[in-house]
Amino acid sequence: MQLKKRGFIRSGGIYYGWIIVAVGLVSMAFWTGIRSSFSVFYVALLEEFPWNRGESAGVQSLALLSYTVLAPLVGGLIDRFGPRRVIVPGVLILSLGLILCSSIENLIQFYIFYGLIAGAGITCIAIVSYSAILAHWFEKERGLASGIAVSGMGLGTFLLVPLSQYLISLWGFRTTFVFSGVLVLIVLLPLNGIFLRHKPQELGLHPDILEASVPSEKGPPAPRLDRRQGTEKSISLMTPDWTLKKAVRTGRFWLLVLFPFLAFLGLFIIHVHNVKFLVDQGVDKMTAAYIYAMIGVVSSVFRIFWGWLSDRIWRETTYTFGMLCICFGISSLLLMEITGLKTLTYPFFIFFGMGWGATAPLFMAIAADLFKGKGFGLIYGIVEGGIGVAGALGAWIAGFLFDKTQSYQSAFLLAIFAVLLSGVLAWLAAPRKVRV
Repeated sequence: MQLKKRGFIRSGGIYYGWIIVAVGLVSMAFWTGIRSSFSVFYVALLEEFPWNRGESAGVQSLALLSYTVLAPLVGGLIDRFGPRRVIVPGVLILSLGLILCSSIENLIQFYIFYGLIAGAGITCIAIVSYSAILAHWFEKERGLASGIAVSGMGLGTFLLVPLSQYLISLWGFRTTFVFSGVLVLIVLLPLNGIFLRHKPQELGLHPDILEASVPSEKGPPAPRLDRRQGTEKSISLMTPDWTLKKAVRTGRFWLLVLFPFLAFLGLFIIHVHNVKFLVDQGVDKMTAAYIYAMIGVVSSVFRIFWGWLSDRIWRETTYTFGMLCICFGISSLLLMEITGLKTLTYPFFIFFGMGWGATAPLFMAIAADLFKGKGFGLIYGIVEGGIGVAGALGAWIAGFLFDKTQSYQSAFLLAIFAVLLSGVLAWLAAPRKVRV
């Protein structure tokens, strides 16, 4: 077969779906690494300009609102046109936005260059894009594949947050923005342009199956064996034909939107403000950046673990364990503010990283369990749009509460409450009842 001659598929080789996973891993490393690096740029900008915390954190909120508006559009466009026609232009827009940030002189420019332009571009390399692709490539190992792909989120935080802080200390924030924009361009443009494929059928494959389907002279390829039930079913029979119109009529769809919303409301209270909080507690800037980076390391390992575990036990059970870990991590920050003990940074980054690792792979896997079909990209785009609103609200409300109270305690308590409620709603969505 011609595809085998080209080296895309070979006997004893790797399933091409794992190459898609690798592309997603690197791309999402940049997505979360750039977004998380806002926390160290935030400190530098507050020192450079006379902005208060609420209005400057609002730039990240605008970027997340851009994500909110565009995530459903990106998912829908990928469903219709394929990923390369969406992701490649997004890489160019993101690079442009970051480079323009090097020229900011006032808050309005920062809102436009980072909040709107970079915010639009980053949506195209976000989880919504690769969820819309990976849902087609994997069924049996969906949780593991999702976990490996989104482990890039933690890797990006680990690499780009301390690198950004180091370069800001060395060159200043302006040159660091230029460096970030160029790095995005030279890594992500060829990677996504060359290797992305939307569905396994483009290479003559089926989900989870290594070899290409070669039609015989006697008829079409044999139907796929469903290894979970030991019966033969065609792909079309195994996959419900979910569309957005059908999904919105179910209660599970709204629970799917709401439980990630609540999780990210709590998470972004911490993500945007944790470095500044640690600096306020007497931790030096570089150490605070490394602590945040360690959250990324821990989360990368646990994204794979939680994804693997969720393929073997109920997904909602796995997700609940993760949410409890987040609560333990945030509680460590509360105790640090009360006691002044800097050693509490250790349980903070360990538990918060563990819990953060449960979010993305479980969001992806649960969504695909419930609503995989021809409209999945749009459906998951709406879920990610809700996450964008939650992140924007969390980033802003923590700054607002600090400006009012000169403390992060009320914001951290709100984060714990939101994360716990998210775990409850995941049980009500009940993916265990629909998984085969």
